Amino acid sequence: MKIEQILPLMHQRLDSLYGNREVEAMARMVMEQVLNYSPVDTILRAQNDAPDFFEAKLETIVQRLERHEPIQYILGVAWFHGHRLTVTPATLIPRPETEQMVDLIVDDCGHRDDLRVMDVGTGSGCIAIALARALKFAHVTAIDISADALQVARANADALKARVNFVQADVLTMPLWPASSLDVVVSNPPYICQSEKAQMERNVLDYEPATALFVPDDDPLRYYRPIAQQAAAALARGGRLYLEVNRRFATDVASLLTGMGLSDAQVRLDTFGAPRFVTASMT
Repeated sequence: MKIEQILPLMHQRLDSLYGNREVEAMARMVMEQVLNYSPVDTILRAQNDAPDFFEAKLETIVQRLERHEPIQYILGVAWFHGHRLTVTPATLIPRPETEQMVDLIVDDCGHRDDLRVMDVGTGSGCIAIALARALKFAHVTAIDISADALQVARANADALKARVNFVQADVLTMPLWPASSLDVVVSNPPYICQSEKAQMERNVLDYEPATALFVPDDDPLRYYRPIAQQAAAALARGGRLYLEVNRRFATDVASLLTGMGLSDAQVRLDTFGAPRFVTASMT
């Protein structure tokens, strides 16, 4: 197989499932992760033969993509805020909108040193690691209920030399942290209602961990209440809370935070103009 044959083969097999542009993005990821080829390398070596192992490897990848398995799980890699992370089916695949929440925190708080940060529901560790790398001398704690997810997160932090303290805990039952012990609380908790499953793609429903995605239809704010309680109890004066939310319930989350005694609760938009984040502060 020639290098120049790889992309046409993937288009032939996958365009009907994913579309032209997404297949091209997948092909770039395959070339980068399997062959360590940059886009320029792929062009310059177009007439070269692929390594002997590659054709069988590519066939396996394409077959898994045909079953709608996410390319990030197939390759074991996702990028977040400029960092290469390991991901497995024990962790959600980091999303670009969550990168925007990290940017909000850095924009608001990046001028401060030694911030005490808690990331609730860390998964792959993407938020905690990005903040540990972006904030000056931050003391970051990352919490998750899943031991398997924490194993992945610790490995990611070690690989990126990010100083993060990982704690296994259930946000629904964990005790409140001491008063004035935190400066930033951040979370991207489960927020998709069970009734919204019908609108979702198979690559999410069939492969990503349901416990990190879904909440009951009759309790869409299930995780926001204990997170807000934690923030109201533990944030120091001037501390801030950042939440990623279901766009349907953004105003409800903002009202919840106000009712918990937090100030300046705001709904903030993502780059597509959707109400994606809610922030508040402790005065």
